Amino acid sequence: MSKIIEFNEISKDFKILAKKKGKGFLNLFKRDKKTIHALSNISFEIEEGDIVGYIGPNGAGKSTTIKIMSGILVPTSGECSIMGYTPWKDRKKYVKNIGVVFGQRSQLWWDVPIIDSFQLLKDIYKIPNAEYEETLNELINTLNLKDLLNRPLRQLSLGQKMKCELAGSLLHRPKVLFLDEPTIGLDAVTKLAVRDFVKSINKKWGTTVILTTHDMNDIDALTNKIILIGRGQILYNGKFSAIKEKYGHIKEIEVEFAKNYDRIKLDGYTVVSHNKNFATLKNDEDKEFHVKEFFNEITEKYEVVDFQVKSLGVDEILAKLYKDMNL
Repeated sequence: MSKIIEFNEISKDFKILAKKKGKGFLNLFKRDKKTIHALSNISFEIEEGDIVGYIGPNGAGKSTTIKIMSGILVPTSGECSIMGYTPWKDRKKYVKNIGVVFGQRSQLWWDVPIIDSFQLLKDIYKIPNAEYEETLNELINTLNLKDLLNRPLRQLSLGQKMKCELAGSLLHRPKVLFLDEPTIGLDAVTKLAVRDFVKSINKKWGTTVILTTHDMNDIDALTNKIILIGRGQILYNGKFSAIKEKYGHIKEIEVEFAKNYDRIKLDGYTVVSHNKNFATLKNDEDKEFHVKEFFNEITEKYEVVDFQVKSLGVDEILAKLYKDMNL
């Protein structure tokens, strides 16, 4: 596969006005300027057809990166090439090849029927009639939009709006799709529908997808690669499966004891919770978990009725990763 996105030593600084402590009145007339380093010399590459999760805590620099990639922001320094375009220099030609969906913003018109918004987007992107009809019908069938087309955006539920936003961003069949928190606030059923749709357009059209989200189940279900950003720097760039493998050996063990114990202590394990004759333990990072070994160790010290072993969930794995990187 060929590289479709190349980020090379990109930095972005913002200057803000800083208040002086104890100088409330003087702050009305004069303030010092403070420089915020949102991105610091970040570099990465994305292959054509990838679905990449671009993740990190709030304030890490995710939104700044997406705005640079979509041509909204100009970086302070560095170079960016997407499909051969520099987003902020070749904006008119470039935006014809990308789609952008922000979970909290809309590209559709509030009081206008959805089908009219789609027609306006057709004119904006100068989509030929035959291509528009073919793509529209495919999107209507895939996203089940038929009953929504003649209703204005303001009358739709959050899930219905998001499906229409996705359709609107794909009418011109962009090569690259930026999704910023696309499932935020959606119910479980709609989340599954959105994920299935993203996978289908990636497979069918070869659309490259860059996804920012705080929902780690989106990452697990959709991406073949993650880029982790923190404090404006790239901290990890690789397969999510490698992260799961690294932390996959950590188990959560729920134990039921035959009687109440005031204290539970087992070498190589951390007690997560303890209530009367129930306790939840986790093996330490340097402790390999083996069922037989765990059973022998705990039954030597306590009377055990039953126990159940669970692997860490996706959210817990990412929380562990964030903690290890001091995020």
